[in-house]
Amino acid sequence: MSHRPLARALTALAALLAATLGAAAVPGAAHAAPAINYVALGDSYSSGVGAGPYDQSICLRSEKSYAPLWAAAHQVASFTFPACSGAVTADVINKQVSALSASTTLVTITIGGNDAGFVDVITSCRFGTTSNCEDAVDEAKAFATTELPGRLDRTYATIREKAPNARLVVLGYPRLFETTSCGALAMSTYKRTIINEAADLLASITAGRATAAGATFADTRPYFAGHGICAAVPWIRNVTGVIEAYHPSVDGYRLGYLPALNAVTG
Repeated sequence: MSHRPLARALTALAALLAATLGAAAVPGAAHAAPAINYVALGDSYSSGVGAGPYDQSICLRSEKSYAPLWAAAHQVASFTFPACSGAVTADVINKQVSALSASTTLVTITIGGNDAGFVDVITSCRFGTTSNCEDAVDEAKAFATTELPGRLDRTYATIREKAPNARLVVLGYPRLFETTSCGALAMSTYKRTIINEAADLLASITAGRATAAGATFADTRPYFAGHGICAAVPWIRNVTGVIEAYHPSVDGYRLGYLPALNAVTG
C-alpha cells in the first residue's frame, strides 16, 4: 500500500498550520484597530473654562479640558476641538458641526446649560435675594422642561446627519455645590440646594433626549460628588474670577470629566 496520499495530506496540513500561525504571530495583522477621528463640540464645560491656559480665541479652549486629555491618551488619528465658551445649541448647529464628516468616529458634547439660563441663575442667586434666586431657578427649570428638549433633539439630529458613522457621547453637568457649612460669605444652604436640584433636572432631561437620539449619556455627578464648591477639596471654582467662576478646575476635568468619559468609551 502506497504512503504517498498520506504524505501529501500531512504536507498540506503542515502548510495550513504554518500559514495560520504566521498570521497570528503578527499582532493586528488581520484586525487592525479602526482609526479614531474625534471631534469635541460644546460649551465652556467642554472648551475647558476653569482649567487654563487658553488659546487665543474667544472660545477659551484649554488643553487641560477632558477632550484633549482623552485624545492624548488614546492616540487618535485626528482631533478637532470647536467647543466654545458661551455656546448654546444654535451655536453648535450653526458654527461647530461643520467640523464633522462621514469619517468622524467619535463626537462628545456638553450643551444646554446656557440655553437654560445658567449665567442668570448663578448671578441672581449669588448677588440677589432668596426670592430672586428662586425666581431664576424656577424660570430655568420651566425652560428646561418645555423648550430645551426640542433644542437638544435638533442638535443631536444635526450631529447625526453630519457624522452618520460616529458614536455620540453627551456629557452632563455636575452639581455645583456641597450643602455643608461654607462660611458667612457663601450662598445660603437653601440657595445651593435649589441650584443643585435644577442641575439634577437638567441632567435628567439631557439624559432622556440623548438616549432618544441613540447617544450615550455620561453622568458626571457621581464623579464630582464630595468635590463641589464648599467641599474640603473642591473641583469647581468659586468666585475667584469672573470668567472661570462656577466651572471645573484642572482637577475637575482630569478627575471628574475624564473618568466619566472613560467609563463609557473604555
